[in-house]
Amino acid sequence: MAESDSSTACTADQNGAVPGEPVKKDENSRRGNWGNQIEFVLTSVGYAVGLGNVWRFPYLCYRNGGGAFMFPYFIMLVFCGIPLFFLELSFGQFTSLGCLGVWKVSPMFKGVGYGMMVVSTYIGIYYNVVICIAFYYFFMSMTNLLPWTYCNNPWNTPDCSGVMGSARANATFANMSAVVSGVTAIVNRTKRTSPSEEYWRNYVLNVSDGIGNFGEVRLPILGCLAVSWVVVFLCLIRGVKSSGKVVYFTATFPYVVLTVLFIRGITLDGAVSGIKYYLTPQWEKILDAKVWGDAASQIFYSLGCAWGGLITMASYNKFHNNCFRDSIIISITNCGTSVFAGFVIFSILGFMAHHLGVDVSEVADHGPGLAFVAYPEALTLLPISPLWSLLFFFMLILLGLGTQFCLLETLVTAVVDEIGTDWIIRNKTYVTLGVAIIGFLLGVPLTTRAGIYWLLLMDNYAASFSLVVISCIMCICIMYVYGHKKYFKDVEMMLGFPPPIFFRICWRFVSPLIISFILIFTVIQYKPITYNDYVYPGWSLVIGFAMASSSVICIPVYALYRIAISEGSTFLERLKNSVKPDPDWGPALQEHRKGRYATMGPDGVEVCPLKEDLKDEVIEKLKVKETDQDEIGLTIPGSNGSTLNPTPSA
Repeated sequence: MAESDSSTACTADQNGAVPGEPVKKDENSRRGNWGNQIEFVLTSVGYAVGLGNVWRFPYLCYRNGGGAFMFPYFIMLVFCGIPLFFLELSFGQFTSLGCLGVWKVSPMFKGVGYGMMVVSTYIGIYYNVVICIAFYYFFMSMTNLLPWTYCNNPWNTPDCSGVMGSARANATFANMSAVVSGVTAIVNRTKRTSPSEEYWRNYVLNVSDGIGNFGEVRLPILGCLAVSWVVVFLCLIRGVKSSGKVVYFTATFPYVVLTVLFIRGITLDGAVSGIKYYLTPQWEKILDAKVWGDAASQIFYSLGCAWGGLITMASYNKFHNNCFRDSIIISITNCGTSVFAGFVIFSILGFMAHHLGVDVSEVADHGPGLAFVAYPEALTLLPISPLWSLLFFFMLILLGLGTQFCLLETLVTAVVDEIGTDWIIRNKTYVTLGVAIIGFLLGVPLTTRAGIYWLLLMDNYAASFSLVVISCIMCICIMYVYGHKKYFKDVEMMLGFPPPIFFRICWRFVSPLIISFILIFTVIQYKPITYNDYVYPGWSLVIGFAMASSSVICIPVYALYRIAISEGSTFLERLKNSVKPDPDWGPALQEHRKGRYATMGPDGVEVCPLKEDLKDEVIEKLKVKETDQDEIGLTIPGSNGSTLNPTPSA
C-alpha cells in the first residue's frame, strides 16, 4: 500500500499537479503563466507576424524572380526557420527564464543574452516610431478627403503630379476623364513626384537635408509616439496576464483586414496583372546565390529568432506544454501570412500600375516607402478612400503592436529575472513603466526632421548581422558546449518524447551551416546604406557599425569576465568551470526536477527521480555496496509524506 501511495505522489499530470491535491491556476505561482495555451500561440504569432510581412516579403518576391523566390523561401523555412524556432521555444520553456536567465546552461555564454537585450532595445526604439507614424496616418484618415490625394497643398512642389489630377477637376472618383488626363501627364513627365510622397516627405516628416541636421521635433509625431508607448504599457501592465488577453484582438484582426483588402483588391482593374507578376516564376534566377541569401535572411528575421522574444514568451509556458507543436503552427502561420499579404499587396500595385500606365515593378517599393507612399496613393484611387485608409493603417498598428509587446516584455522579463527578488516580482509594473519611459525618451530624436535617416540606419545596422552571430553562437553553446545528448534528454523530459531526428540533425549541422551562409553572404553583399538619392556620410556609417557590434561585443566581454571570476588556479581550469552548467540550471519548479536534476528541496524533501534514473541509481548502489540482504530498499519521501521503495528489476 505504501508503494501505491508513493507512486501516486510521484506521478504528476501535464500541469505538474499531483492527483488528490488542489490544482493551481498558475503552475509557477511566483512568476506566473499564460492564462491558456491559445494566448501563447496568438502572442507568438503577433510577435513573428509584423510589419516586415507586409512590406519586405512582397518586395523580395518581385526583386528575386516572383514565384521562383518561393522555392528557396520554403526550403529555408523547413531547414532553418522552424528548427531554430523550436530550439528557442524549448530553451525558454525548460527553465522558465528569460533571455538572461537561460544561460545558466553555460554561464560563460551569458553575453549572448545581453546581446539579445541590446538588439531588442534597438528594435523596440525605432519599431515604435514606425507604429506612431501609422497612428498619425490613422488619425489623418478621419476625414472626408485624404490629405495626400491632390497636389494643391502648401507642402506640394511644382513636380507634384497625382493620378487624381486637381481637386476641382476631381470632385468625385467617377470623373474618369480627369484621371486619364492625369495619367497622361504622369507618363509624359520625366520625373514624377506623387502627392503621397510629398505629403510623407514634406509634411509628415519635413525631412532635413542630412542625418546631421536634426532640426525641430515634429510635434504631431512626438504626440503619436507618446500614444503608442502608452498603449503598449497599458497592454503589458500585468505582464502576460494582460497582454495575453489583448492578443485575442491584435493578433487576429489584421487577418480580417487583410481578407477585406484582398477581396476588394482582386476586383480592381489591373489586379490580375499584379498577381500574375507576383506569382510568375523567373526560373533563371533560381541559380542566383543572392536569391537564396535573401530567402534565408527573410526567414531568419521574420520569425524573430535571436531577439530574445521567443525565449521570453516560452518561459511563461507550463513545463509540459508541447512547444514542438506550437513551433510548427506559429512558423507556418507566419510564412503563410507573408504569402497571403503578397496577394493583397500585388493586387493593389497592379491596380496602380494599370492607372499609371507603367510596369508593376515601377510602382513597387519596400520599407517605409511602400507603407507610407505607395499604399496611401493606392488608397486614394478607391471609392470611400478614407474608410480603406482607416482599415489599412489600423492593420499596420496592430501588426506593429504585436511585435512591440514581445520586445518590451523581453526587456522587462530579463531585468526581473536577473534581480529575482520578491519585491521586483511583485512590482513588475514599475519596471514595465520605467522601460516604456526610457524607450519613449530614446525615441524622441527619431521624431525630429532627421529622424527618418536615423530610423533607417538603425533598421539596417542595429539588427542585421548581429542576429546571425548571436543565433550561431547559441546553437554552438547548446549543441556542443552543453552537449546535444544532454539537451535532447532535457527536451524528452519536458515533452515526453525526444526531438524528432530531423530537428536533431538540423540543430547540430544544417541550421548552423545555413546561419554561417547568411553571415558570409551579408558581408559579401554589403553596400553602404542610402535613402533615395541621399548618401549617408562616413561618420554615420561608423555609428551604424558601432550599433551592430555593440550587441556582439557583449559575448566576448562577458566571457572574459566570467572566466576571470571563476574558480581555478590556471586559465584552463577557470575556463572549464565557466562553461559548466550552474547548479540551478534545470526546471524552475521542484516537482519537475527529476533524474539528474533531483535536488533537496527547501524543506529537505528530495524530489522523485525519473523511473529510468531511479533504476540506474539502485543498480549502481548494488555494484558498489555489497549486502547480504535479498532486497535493497531506497526510501524516497513523496510530496504527500509517503515513501517509495523501488525494487530493481533483475
